[in-house]
Amino acid sequence: MNPYQKLLARKRKWTPVQVSAGTCKQGAEEAILRALALRHMELPVGDFITDALSTDVPKASRDLLRSNVTDEENHDVALGYIASAYGVDEKAEAEALKLKAAWEAHPDHTITKAMVAERAIFFVLLPFFRFNGDAGMRTVSADISRDEQIHVACNSLVCSELGLRPSNSLDKLRKATINWVMQPLKNASPDKYLTKNFWLNSSDRLMYEGKAPELSATRSARMPAFFEHSNVNLPQYA
Repeated sequence: MNPYQKLLARKRKWTPVQVSAGTCKQGAEEAILRALALRHMELPVGDFITDALSTDVPKASRDLLRSNVTDEENHDVALGYIASAYGVDEKAEAEALKLKAAWEAHPDHTITKAMVAERAIFFVLLPFFRFNGDAGMRTVSADISRDEQIHVACNSLVCSELGLRPSNSLDKLRKATINWVMQPLKNASPDKYLTKNFWLNSSDRLMYEGKAPELSATRSARMPAFFEHSNVNLPQYA
């Protein structure tokens, strides 16, 4: 099996369900609404991959890339369910749509934009939901994270094969996006997961080093046990 086939074999199918709203960590509420507003980026990332399939991406990657597009549609549904339950902030929604338009208009190769968005934006927002969100957010973010690990590995391989690197202007857009999400958080707090710089530094490290050791606790971040909440909050697995 080539690396793309190995990644495809790791996938686990899951079906989002409508969750009920719970209580998020005090102090994170406004940033959570902004992070939720960035769900509008899920489908554009899928479109980036679809556009990339019309270019000279490696033949071996195509089945995996097509599968990743389907994942993004699934993520959009799952995050839409959370937004429906938890509620949205209309101002944040409008600002997120402007950011989405900026990502769509950026001239970098679409596979590069997908890699940066998933590696240095989504990989920050998902742990943010797991440390600060309610039960439904924690469960959904864990499921999406499993998919995104495969997406980032795939997109990184494709970028490497094609010799693609993010431009400085794309990096500035990445910084502007994550800064906007985390802007409501404090500069200092006894809880590091409520501090702005913790998440901004995580995004920087994921961008430049491809890893953020400070997020390793995500593996053991508090996940809801099945008896803690209604079955409606538990996704359906194949």
